[in-house]
Amino acid sequence: MITHDLRVIADAIFEKKGQNVVSLDLRSVDGAISDWFVVCDASNTTQVGAICDNIREKMKEQGLKLLRSQGEENNFWIILDYGNILVHIFLTQYREFYRLEDLWADVPRKEYKERRIAKKAQAQE
Repeated sequence: MITHDLRVIADAIFEKKGQNVVSLDLRSVDGAISDWFVVCDASNTTQVGAICDNIREKMKEQGLKLLRSQGEENNFWIILDYGNILVHIFLTQYREFYRLEDLWADVPRKEYKERRIAKKAQAQE
């Protein structure tokens, strides 16, 4: 089920032109605040906000409740907390500065690519 949720998040990011989508499997990390991180970036604050809104909508459609969020007041770095998944949506320059993925360079990592299915579904809407 987690794999499906991660893919829903990735597709929601790509629908709003997010970039560099990766998931980090933190289940083996003692004391990690979540089992999974999903990290992406966008080129401007409007796009960061649009990605956030789209993830919220798509996850709600899946019946998954957002526990809390942070960063929506400025759209530089938004964190969406779904319990076992934390989504980090960065403005590109902030992602490059904080290099969040480098903190967990030794955990399993998956890079996502935009699927044609997501593009077709978007075109039909």
